[in-house]
Amino acid sequence: MKAGNLDRQVSFERKAEEITETGATLETWAPVGLHRGRVGKSLRSSGPWPLVPSSNKSPGLDAVLGLIKEVEREKRQAMEGDLSEGPEKAEVAKLAKSAWKEAAKAALKDGSEPPEHPDTARIEPEPFLPRFAIADGTVERLAVIVSKQPRGTLLARDELAGWLQGMTRYSGGGSDRPFWLEAYGGRAYSVERMGREPVHIDRLSIAVTGGIQPDRLKSLLLGSDDDGLLARFIPIWPDPVPLCRPRAQAGAERCGMALRRLYGLSMYRDETDRERPWVMPFSDPARDVLDAFRLSVRAWERDAEGLLLSFTGKLPGLAVRLSLILSYLDWAMSDEGEPQEISHEAFGRAAHFIEFYALPMARRAYADAATSKAERGARRLLDAIRARGWPRFTSREALRLDLSGLSTAAQLNAALTVLEDGDASLCRRWRRS
Repeated sequence: MKAGNLDRQVSFERKAEEITETGATLETWAPVGLHRGRVGKSLRSSGPWPLVPSSNKSPGLDAVLGLIKEVEREKRQAMEGDLSEGPEKAEVAKLAKSAWKEAAKAALKDGSEPPEHPDTARIEPEPFLPRFAIADGTVERLAVIVSKQPRGTLLARDELAGWLQGMTRYSGGGSDRPFWLEAYGGRAYSVERMGREPVHIDRLSIAVTGGIQPDRLKSLLLGSDDDGLLARFIPIWPDPVPLCRPRAQAGAERCGMALRRLYGLSMYRDETDRERPWVMPFSDPARDVLDAFRLSVRAWERDAEGLLLSFTGKLPGLAVRLSLILSYLDWAMSDEGEPQEISHEAFGRAAHFIEFYALPMARRAYADAATSKAERGARRLLDAIRARGWPRFTSREALRLDLSGLSTAAQLNAALTVLEDGDASLCRRWRRS
């Protein structure tokens, strides 16, 4: 990392600390990564998912969302003419189509050649209003949005706990979690629901950002299985800073110009006229740094357990995403030409951020879940025993509780072993069969 870029990064972090206590700089990265229309080598991604388990998180998020909504409003206003003319053109097309049908019927009846279908009878698809950021939406509605908006969208929630818990609200046992697991990867996906037409999406790309209260985060971590969803978030949980009046403006005008430049990036159309993202290659030095970073991640994995292990395993891919985003952030805030490759400097900055900020934050946020499956099962079992006031119980009774992570005899025995090792005198009162 060059000294000038390091100084710039340090200055940026200081300004962020002056404005908010939440480390909200990461919240700007989700929409940037989302709308870039570019992918790194072998990368399909919706961009990072920042998660802020802290207080005073909303002002930082609102500042960014306000700029995004402003750009979205400009795009919508530019389409007002097409929207107002749309119904009129559709009516004219219907009349032309009806006249053509009548002429074709008459020609067939007379044995003459039917007229060709006129261009005026073609009904153009209704213009799709851009949705750069949304606060809520069903899977079915989001699928329609992303199918018509190939560069994806951003889901921004002030409180993510309700969104996470609502994924399993279906009475028939269905869940939205598979949809969101795929939304992080940007791969092709189809949504098929009873009574609805299937929706196929070439690249399911939805970035997610928002906040959550620490207590709610703890209950979510300990009360659910590790399917990889929570590990996809970047937890931002800094210490509170002393309250003080901001000494600098946030630079909204300059940030707005950068966003407009990013939204102006275009995808290319292939031979079938379908929009596809450009591929951004890594420079040879950047590949060398990536290889070294992957070795470091392998060493970190050996010291991790539970959800922290899942999070750590995703760090190489996260570093690739961030290096691409940093490259385009630099470009958007400058007068230079669009980057043609990811440099070793950009990747080095991303790796530095992950090692010295993102990973320590994850260790802090996931501390209660950075334990083995047996230990998490033991906690759930102990909570259930206390709630029911059991002086004694059998393995069959424990299995009938159908607790998460305790659905088999092997899982239950592993949890009981942890409890016995932790408090043998208490466990002697429990009968295992």
